[in-house]
Amino acid sequence: MKGKLDKKTLALQAATLKKVLGAVGSHTPLLVLSLFLSAAMAVLQLLVPVLFGDTIDAVIGTGAVDFETVGSLLLRAGILIACAAAASWAVSLINNRLTFRTVRDIRARAIRQIETLPLSYLDSHSSGDIVQRVIGDVDLLSDGLLLGFTQLFSGVVTIVVTIAVMFLRDFRITLLVLAMTPVSFLVAGFIAGHTFSMFREQTAVRGRQTAMIGEIVGNEKVVKAFGREEKCSAEFAVLNEELQKKSQMAVFFSSLTNPSTRAVNNVIYAAVALLGAFRILSGGLTVGGLTILLHYAGQYMKPFNEISSVITELQNALACAARLFDLIEAEPEVPEGPAELVKVRGQVTLDGVDFSYDPEKPLIEGFTYEARPGSMTAIVGPTGCGKTTLINLLMRFYDVDAGSIRVDGADVRSVTRTSLRRHYGMVLQDTWIRGGTVRDNIAFGSEDLPDEEIIRAARETHCWEFIRRMPKGLYTEIRESDLSQGQKQLMCITRAMLRRPPMLILDEATSSIDTRTELQIREAFARLMEGRTSFVVAHRLSTIRDADCILVMRDGHVLEQGRHEQLLAAGGFYRELYDSQFAGSEEE
Repeated sequence: MKGKLDKKTLALQAATLKKVLGAVGSHTPLLVLSLFLSAAMAVLQLLVPVLFGDTIDAVIGTGAVDFETVGSLLLRAGILIACAAAASWAVSLINNRLTFRTVRDIRARAIRQIETLPLSYLDSHSSGDIVQRVIGDVDLLSDGLLLGFTQLFSGVVTIVVTIAVMFLRDFRITLLVLAMTPVSFLVAGFIAGHTFSMFREQTAVRGRQTAMIGEIVGNEKVVKAFGREEKCSAEFAVLNEELQKKSQMAVFFSSLTNPSTRAVNNVIYAAVALLGAFRILSGGLTVGGLTILLHYAGQYMKPFNEISSVITELQNALACAARLFDLIEAEPEVPEGPAELVKVRGQVTLDGVDFSYDPEKPLIEGFTYEARPGSMTAIVGPTGCGKTTLINLLMRFYDVDAGSIRVDGADVRSVTRTSLRRHYGMVLQDTWIRGGTVRDNIAFGSEDLPDEEIIRAARETHCWEFIRRMPKGLYTEIRESDLSQGQKQLMCITRAMLRRPPMLILDEATSSIDTRTELQIREAFARLMEGRTSFVVAHRLSTIRDADCILVMRDGHVLEQGRHEQLLAAGGFYRELYDSQFAGSEEE
């Protein structure tokens, strides 16, 4: 079983590396230039030992020291060192640019992918984990790529050129070095093959930790209100300890690579020195020649040492890349239809609709209903009965499992999502305010409208009363914490009214507004809904008495439908809901 797991891990690692290299390959000019300069730098650095070896032979040769030759060789060595240093600087600059452009492209792909992912994916993955993939994992991938480019390109060229020059100098010593090299590979490969899965577990735990931090910080008031500080701290401590253990294990095992390969390489170096000494005694090699071969043996082994020294970063980077590509390659939304929805009257038909979040737990089954243009449909029922799910289906945040939803006879799956949602105005119980000006928040999606239109809509929703008291009116910079819940909801209502869409969805749109303002808003809504098809989700039944049709839902099924008076007279589930709200009151 472990062997299968190792093969699976290695296959995943290889596939991830191939994807990363594919992303790097999109910047071919920089890649080719980096390879060329890396090769030039390696060749220049490897020519210097040859000159030094010849210098040694010129110093210890028979007779007087050849100062002219020594001076000439040292001057040439100095020029080569200067050129190699310039090439090294250029390679570092290019590799930085190549790395950060590659990471920029990958992060942009991730963001674009998030925009196309279905809500089912976002519902099943915490926002903290997704943020960790796009921000933290990409940063770690960047560090690993930078080290990889810096060490890998120059290292490969160094190995190839070193072997070539060593063969020209002494093929016996070269064969000895090559024969012992696989030992170093086997040691490094064995450790690397086992650390990738450890780093993958580490990044997964880090994603859970990020999600928990985001949840606690974003809901700090709730945590304090319910006295959960110590409990949350204890839960975080457990997760933090788990991350510590995973990180320590991954780093420890990956850190074994460097000392292990260095030990093997030291044995190779000693073997070269011993064989070279015997070659000198037999007259087949000079002292300068042995110096060159010893230096090349060290140069040949150096890339392995450098790569093994950054194996931790490389393994971590690949583990992060695997999580990142899991996001990028996630199944996107079902392709939208090519047609555009135009000149909408507002006739909405649901025909035999089936839907469930979990195939094993059916929710909505066989739901059929038709909303006439300009009608108001109220949807009521206990929590979890499918009211909000129905709204999500109307807006095509989710697609139906069976049946169809049509707008003016056109199946919503045959038209673009943008054209469908452009004809809906939507106000939810959960408000959404972003950092920016008041105008930016109200005119979101309608930025081209003049200020006069925005002010008129704000007056209709009684939102202008608090906006005009702000320091800069519409152009006041605000954050979500600057407004009360009621003010935020008023701004969301204004945002919907500004667009004057042919269809409206109101999901507890006045839940955070005081009674007096709610009465005023109802008047504004009445004017707004006039001639428009409206779907209103309500818990307070007193707010939907005038609806053209009330759908009473329970467990995903429509138990009753009709007008308020008809449903009360029928004495069914709607009557139970109504009596539970107004028991003991005079309202009946």
